[in-house]
Amino acid sequence: MRAAVLRAAELPAPYTGSNPLSLELVPVPRPRAGEVLVRIARASLCHSDLSVINGSRIRPLPMALGHEAAGVVEQVGDGVEGVRAGDRVVLVFVPACGSCRACTAGRPALCYRGAEANGTGDLLHGPAVLRTADGERINHHLGVSAFADYAVVARESVVVIDDDVPFDIAAMFGCAALTGIGAVLNTAAVKEGQSVVVFGLGAVGLMAVMAAAQVPGATVIAVDPLSSKQDLGLRCGAQYAGAPADAAALVRDATDGGVDVVIEAVGSARVMETGLQLLARGGALVSVGLPHPDQQLTTQALQFAGLGRRLLGSYMGDAVPERDIPAYLDLWRQGRLPVELLHTDTRPLSDLNESLDALAEGRVVRRLFTLD
Repeated sequence: MRAAVLRAAELPAPYTGSNPLSLELVPVPRPRAGEVLVRIARASLCHSDLSVINGSRIRPLPMALGHEAAGVVEQVGDGVEGVRAGDRVVLVFVPACGSCRACTAGRPALCYRGAEANGTGDLLHGPAVLRTADGERINHHLGVSAFADYAVVARESVVVIDDDVPFDIAAMFGCAALTGIGAVLNTAAVKEGQSVVVFGLGAVGLMAVMAAAQVPGATVIAVDPLSSKQDLGLRCGAQYAGAPADAAALVRDATDGGVDVVIEAVGSARVMETGLQLLARGGALVSVGLPHPDQQLTTQALQFAGLGRRLLGSYMGDAVPERDIPAYLDLWRQGRLPVELLHTDTRPLSDLNESLDALAEGRVVRRLFTLD
């Protein structure tokens, strides 16, 4: 099978010249106990993939990238329940063990064992199964490695979906939807009549805009440097949109003394600092983006106790995938989550390196790859 393998991080852009990802032919792995083999139908490119390539997220190399995808189960290992060959599935990038401190507290997105396996490039139920023809180990990306014809993943990394969901839609629900929608509905728990500003209108930010627009009486402001993405924010349900320099004026015009919730989907400490200053008394900043580890947050400490402001981290939208993916797909069926607006185009897997440039430059929101 083909797999897109990263062997060296921090190669320079443009990536069409440095070619950080190479399509390698590797043996198709077989599922062990607790695992399933999935034929990938669609995979999509996310900023978290780019973060591994540019060195913002340190991962063990070589690594087969890709973590947002949908496909069909081909084979199940011993002991697997609730999934069978032929099922359509969405892949999820945090495999929750179900028994650690986070899982038993109802927060599977923060699973300790899943995070450990993801950090070492292994799978939840054992070491990495990807190998070159010569036997060299290839690490898994977030337990998925979806830029490939097939993926062996933990049973806990898949959610079965109905056959009526097109793969072009389903592929965006394993990361962008869980993270963006979950940040609004789970982490921030936006209430009726509240106001929300979303900074950064990539797929995650636009999903957050759509989710906020579902809350009755909500005021939604979308912020991004690119006018094309501002327009997309309005189409996704925002009432106001503008560039970062316009954010304070938009908040003054749309609210009475500040916003209730800021969603920071850029991955920038500077934007987080700006967002905190736009909050009303008792407001919350939800940090969704992934800043480079070297970035530091500097802000007035007194605002938290003095103004009751909150700074909330949100990983994978504090989602419970088995609960949330079907619920979000129901909203899509009702026409309330127009996620098709985020689908820029579909390309063959051989276009991955050029697509990295397109994503970094903001020319695409979600580019999907066909594995057919």
